[in-house]
Amino acid sequence: MYTFGSRVRYSETDEYGRLTLTGIMNYLQDCSTFQSEDNGLGISYLTGCHKAWWLSSWQIVVDRYPVLGEEIEISTWPYDLKGFYGYRNFTICDKAGEYLVRANSVWFLFDTEKGRPVKIRPEDIRGYGFGREEQLEMDYAPRKIGMSAVYDTKEPVMIGKHHIDTNHHVNNAKYVEIAREVLPDEVEVTELRVEYKKAAVFGDAVYPCVSRTEEGYTVSLCDEQGAAYAVIWLRGTTERI
Repeated sequence: MYTFGSRVRYSETDEYGRLTLTGIMNYLQDCSTFQSEDNGLGISYLTGCHKAWWLSSWQIVVDRYPVLGEEIEISTWPYDLKGFYGYRNFTICDKAGEYLVRANSVWFLFDTEKGRPVKIRPEDIRGYGFGREEQLEMDYAPRKIGMSAVYDTKEPVMIGKHHIDTNHHVNNAKYVEIAREVLPDEVEVTELRVEYKKAAVFGDAVYPCVSRTEEGYTVSLCDEQGAAYAVIWLRGTTERI
């Protein structure tokens, strides 16, 4: 297990003084990135090998949003490998060790030269400790998210430089940020699932297609032809947690 501590900053909070959904995702991504960097398998190493770890899906459960100034502990551990897929859990806990956030993620190793997924080799995962930690107890949802045939199309979002990360495409958390902006203001997201389908890049137009479901909302972020960059399912409540 890899862990680092932090304290919720004012710049990471929303209008209610709590860590934003984007802030939560950034902490989770940072945790796995720090582990890779500390293992010597970080961005510089991967760039030199013409490889990258790309995220296929998220499932994030928010038990309670951390608040301004709160001390938190972020942890991650990989628990399984299948072909070119790697499976990784995350948690954010308070000082008492209580869960604030629980998450599951599916990643795949990508060959940036050949433009396709590549089988994971022992040298790609040295130091991660696969198999040492058990899978986190939570209700696991399928990786795939169904797209509704009935939806409202919102105004397109133009992808700017602030959306782009070191992989030269839209950062994983930014897709969720775009989807969150088209939901009603009063919705408090308690569970989130994301299926990433293809990468949006600088200059692309992203069309949010929003469907209301019994449990919340599904937001498909699509190109002009209707092909999805990412499909995002959000369960919510109107009560603050």
